[in-house]
Amino acid sequence: MGTLEGRKARTSDRMAGRWRDSGSTFYTKAPIKEDERVSDNYRISIVLPAHNEESNVATAIERAAEAASRLCSDYEIVIVDDGSTDATADVVRAEAAENPHVRLVSHDKNRGYGEALHTGFRAATMDLVFFTDADNQFDFEELEKVLPLSDRVGVVAGYRKVRQDPWRRRFTARVWNVVVRALFYVPVRDIDCAFKMFRRSVLEEIDIESVGAMVNTELMVKLGRSGHGVAEVGVQHFPRTSGKARGATPKVVFMAIRELRRMRHRLREMDVHTQKGTAETPTQQAS
Repeated sequence: MGTLEGRKARTSDRMAGRWRDSGSTFYTKAPIKEDERVSDNYRISIVLPAHNEESNVATAIERAAEAASRLCSDYEIVIVDDGSTDATADVVRAEAAENPHVRLVSHDKNRGYGEALHTGFRAATMDLVFFTDADNQFDFEELEKVLPLSDRVGVVAGYRKVRQDPWRRRFTARVWNVVVRALFYVPVRDIDCAFKMFRRSVLEEIDIESVGAMVNTELMVKLGRSGHGVAEVGVQHFPRTSGKARGATPKVVFMAIRELRRMRHRLREMDVHTQKGTAETPTQQAS
């Protein structure tokens, strides 16, 4: 049986081992060194998926533009209107008329959060790709913490220091994080936090298949298995003051669970094929 401490140690080793085996380096609360302070050399695409966010999206765009213009040499803000039935697209067009850095990409119907992110990633043209939601629950000024880490790791993942959501969403998220850790051993404390930045070259290596809320999990699992380093940064989280959250509905949760099972099955098949290929490779004899 062993002691509780022993079981915890073995679990910790197993969770970290999946990432070490893939060659990635994992930083928890990675410190910013004095010579890594924010400079003005960053070129960033800010991707904002939006569905029925007419009351929030203008403020989100303006705050994103203010932060990016201060912190970066060049930027673009890509709004992905995921089949909104309100005036979200019209609001974005008005913002784009005032700011040439703003672009609108529209879905003809609601395709899901994962599809919206995938569309935004494909539309991004800058060296760095950052995404968050258009509901103003995050502070764009905290990009100042994230940008200096982009040269060291493939992805910088925010985690909400104090999550400001209703208890049902917090409970669902906690259960989801436990399940993902158990299945994939991804040592990320807040896997669904919508405050992440990637090098675009890293994103281009990942084949995104999720159409719904499972997209964050898919990204982190595949990045970890590909050997790309991850840094975590604590960020503030604010209550939603307008609009309606959709992330924890039964339909969304059911779709995420279904996609999770499919991804686990596909990754297992990939591992089996890799092991077979390794076993079939003849051992080279020393001359």
